[in-house]
Amino acid sequence: MTMRITPSILNANLANLAGEIARIPSADGVHVDVMDNHFVPNMTFGLPVVECIRANTTAFLDIHLMIAEVDRWAPAFADAGCESVTFHAESSNAPIKLARELRSLGARASMALRPATPIEPYADMLGELDMVLLMTVEPGFGGQKFLDLVLPKIRRTRELIEARGGEIWLQVDGGVSVDTIERCAEAGADTFVAGSAVYSADDPDAMVIALREQAIAACAH
Repeated sequence: MTMRITPSILNANLANLAGEIARIPSADGVHVDVMDNHFVPNMTFGLPVVECIRANTTAFLDIHLMIAEVDRWAPAFADAGCESVTFHAESSNAPIKLARELRSLGARASMALRPATPIEPYADMLGELDMVLLMTVEPGFGGQKFLDLVLPKIRRTRELIEARGGEIWLQVDGGVSVDTIERCAEAGADTFVAGSAVYSADDPDAMVIALREQAIAACAH
C-alpha cells in the first residue's frame, strides 16, 4: 500500500503560501482547508485564494471543503484545476451527483466524514469516490488532539474499501503526528494530513519524509 503525506497549510505562514508550499517538495500533495464560518466555526481560504495557489504551484492540490451548500460551490474548485476536491457528507444533499460532477470536471472526488458520522450508510457509493477522508478531530481548527475513538471506523472503512475493490484512498485528518501516524496506518489509512506537525518542525520537508517512513514501517509489521 502506498503511503502519502499531504500537509495542511493551515498552520503555515499564510502571508507567504507559495514559499511555504515550496518548503515541502517531498509531500505527495498540499492540503488546503476551505472553511466558511457556517459549516464549521472558523473562516479560512476561499476560491480566489485557491486560484492564486493553483497559479503559483504545480503541486497536487488536495482541497478540503468544510462549507455549507457544498453541492453549489465544490465544482468551482475542480474547475479551477485542483486535482482532488473533498466535500463533507454532512453538507451534501446529493453526494453521488456531486462526486460524478467533480469527476467530470477532471478532479478526484472525495467525501469526508466527521468523527461521529458512520461510514456504513455510504458503503454502496464507494465506487463513486476516489478517496474517503475520516476526520480524527472535529473539523474547524488545526492543532487539536487526535481522537483514538475514530480508529475502529478507519478499520471498518478499510474493510469496506477492500471488499469493494478499486483504488480508493483512505485519508485521515486531525492530530496526525509522529505520535499518532502509526496507529492510523495500522488501522488502514494510507493518506495523512499533517499540519502543525509539519510546519512547526525545524525542517518541514524532513518531517514529511519521517512521517511517511513511519507509516510505511507500521504497515510492514
